[in-house]
Amino acid sequence: MAKKSRPASAPLTFDLPVSLIAKIESCRRGHAFTTASEVVRLAITTFDFEGCEPTRDPHRQISVRINSEQRARLKRYARQKDASVGELLRLALESLPLKPVKGKKK
Repeated sequence: MAKKSRPASAPLTFDLPVSLIAKIESCRRGHAFTTASEVVRLAITTFDFEGCEPTRDPHRQISVRINSEQRARLKRYARQKDASVGELLRLALESLPLKPVKGKKK
């Protein structure tokens, strides 16, 4: 009797937020799967890739000048927060009001 051959598989490595890795683990337990690979294969099989419209926020690099005190501050907080300087800058820029708050000096 001929042995049924399984399709060849190959490793796929990609970055995920820790929260999504936790969801994979929850799904693994909920579906009684033994591996995260089974969860990913299920997601690929059942997801509507034709109908999805991924949202992307385009990135572009810019150069700015900051003084050494500001650079040191960013690096210090990046180490403390276990984040990149870019992540902290994005947070700082996103929190800026579009107009100055009345009554506050720079």
